[in-house]
Amino acid sequence: MVDPGRAYSNTKMQVRQLHVLMTKLPGLDVPARPRAGRSAPRRLVRLIEEQVRELVKEYQAGATTYELAAKFGIGREKVSTILKQQGVTMRRQGLSPEQVDTAVRLYEQGWSLAKIGEKYHVNDTTVLTRLRERGVKTRDPWERV
Repeated sequence: MVDPGRAYSNTKMQVRQLHVLMTKLPGLDVPARPRAGRSAPRRLVRLIEEQVRELVKEYQAGATTYELAAKFGIGREKVSTILKQQGVTMRRQGLSPEQVDTAVRLYEQGWSLAKIGEKYHVNDTTVLTRLRERGVKTRDPWERV
């Protein structure tokens, strides 16, 4: 028969290990470190009427939704939502057929999707979608020309 209390009858080693652990832990007065891998929550930004008018004016003057998002501290999608709510006709989005032709050529020359997207002020996934529609075989990320 095995005595279940035997493993815990001599606790000196466990107390010593607990003491070592306690000396490694920060005190209760030390603020907790932010967890890695998570960004801070975005604060809610509401534009006042004057800012909305300025946003619309700048968009109609040629500013992109990305530029306006950066300027006003909001997401690109929120810029689009505001413009639509204000009845603004959105400019053509994405790539024209001629731009897709050039994008195919640039991609085949070794340009990255991100670099092509920067050239045309579109997201790299937009470029990827248009290339796939043209039947272009895309490279794996580790493949370079």
